[in-house]
Amino acid sequence: MAVQREWLDRDFYSDLGVASDASASDIKKAYRKLAAQLHPDRNPGDSAAEERFKKVSEANSVLSDAEKRKEYDEARALMASGRFRGDGAGGFGGGGYTTTGGAGGFDLGDLFGGAGGGAGMGGFDFGDIFGGGGRSRSRTRQQQPQRPRRGNDLETETTLAFRDAVKGNTISLRVTSPSPCTTCHGSGAKPGTSPRTCTSCNGTGFLQRDQGHFGFAEPDPECQGTGTKIDEPCADCSGSGVQVRPRTINVKIPVGVEDGQRIRLTGQGEAGRRGAPSGDLYVTVHITPDRLFTRSGHDLKLQLPVSISELVLGTTVSVPTLDGSVGVKIPPNTADGRTLRLKGRGVPKRAGGVGDLLVTVKVAVPPKLDDSAVEAMKAYAAAEQAAGFDPRAGWGR
Repeated sequence: MAVQREWLDRDFYSDLGVASDASASDIKKAYRKLAAQLHPDRNPGDSAAEERFKKVSEANSVLSDAEKRKEYDEARALMASGRFRGDGAGGFGGGGYTTTGGAGGFDLGDLFGGAGGGAGMGGFDFGDIFGGGGRSRSRTRQQQPQRPRRGNDLETETTLAFRDAVKGNTISLRVTSPSPCTTCHGSGAKPGTSPRTCTSCNGTGFLQRDQGHFGFAEPDPECQGTGTKIDEPCADCSGSGVQVRPRTINVKIPVGVEDGQRIRLTGQGEAGRRGAPSGDLYVTVHITPDRLFTRSGHDLKLQLPVSISELVLGTTVSVPTLDGSVGVKIPPNTADGRTLRLKGRGVPKRAGGVGDLLVTVKVAVPPKLDDSAVEAMKAYAAAEQAAGFDPRAGWGR
């Protein structure tokens, strides 16, 4: 992966307000806080907040990716050290770094270049500088057009009812973000026209020039390195192919989604400029508790209030499930707190099958009894004693 040239002009750590040694968790927290504050939905018509939102999103897209962050840190460290400059003798000021064409050890061509031979850093050609017994020569490579960058990934959140999350659902999500222009369909050109090949660079996106021992391939300012020009920009997006606008996305919530789970919507993130691919949208799901059910993996849990007599004598009780009520048989002399398992009444599994419903019986004590009920309870207590029942037998020893 080539380092993007514009990365070196930006301090992504400063954009997110974190230190350069911040952990991945700190970066994630900082981004979520800033994204919530700067989101266009909260700042309608505020262009400064919108621009800051874009910068924060781009910084997060780099620093939240371990590989991108490593390349970004290495590139900025090289620039800060002053080693990335010509010294007039085919080497580097300060020493210590070589290319694959010389003493070996650190491949700057791979770090800063891509398939286009170093296009990520303006096209420095290190391939042959150290070859030929210390003699140097510049080499011109055929540069490939700089592809418009993919749009940034975006994050948003939604809240679901417990039962919708368990059974799955399709919801409509309202998002305000940089999206493909509806007038030019993302091309950036006025309707009825098309971008043309740039004549300045013949469509390569780069201009080649030699300076001392180095060959430079710089992005063509005429086309900003894209290899194409727009003679008549789209009036609605000023030629960028992107508009910040609200849009509605239908999101299919998979069965059994859990609280805090992220759903990835490919291509629904920030639009890329001039027709480049869009990023992805990540939707974090929050689930409101249910008044009856709780969840443990694919099993549902339910507490069933019962009376003492129902536990002692046994009975059949109607119990709610996600698909209506069913009768549950409570055997005679069931202990308080016992859990009864109802097969196939839990959370559907994506791979097939369904979890169970775990029903735990819990004695409900009446707040008040009339005289006849009190006398009946006294008679029952006497019968227990006569039978030799001791509820605390062996307890506490």
